[in-house]
Amino acid sequence: MSFPGAVVAATAGNLVGSLIAYALGATRALERIPSAGGVLQSSERLLERHGTPAVLIARLPPLARRFVSLPAGAQRIPLPGFVAMTLAGCTIWASAFTAARALAGTAWATVSTALGRIVLVDGLVLMAAVFKRRS
Repeated sequence: MSFPGAVVAATAGNLVGSLIAYALGATRALERIPSAGGVLQSSERLLERHGTPAVLIARLPPLARRFVSLPAGAQRIPLPGFVAMTLAGCTIWASAFTAARALAGTAWATVSTALGRIVLVDGLVLMAAVFKRRS
């Protein structure tokens, strides 16, 4: 799959999941789950302070991006703005992960050579020594 195709597919999948979470948040059913309260409240404060752009802001940190759709739905953030901010944030993440995968694939071709294997083993031994010294 091409780089643009992978980014589009990953972004589309993330958008679908985010829309499902948005719809679930709009039902306010999660408010009945005690452990969800703290996460929802902190996300709701962010949305109250910054409005729709907070969806994009919350899409960037790794943990917050998972939870922003629920409070956005609960607060009835306008759907067109939610979709636009979600697409922007998800495209950034999808591009980063697709690029990382491409770089790792290229790096693996190097590691699979004999010299690459020696360098890999040396690196693992060095890491083990560092961890042992810290213990």
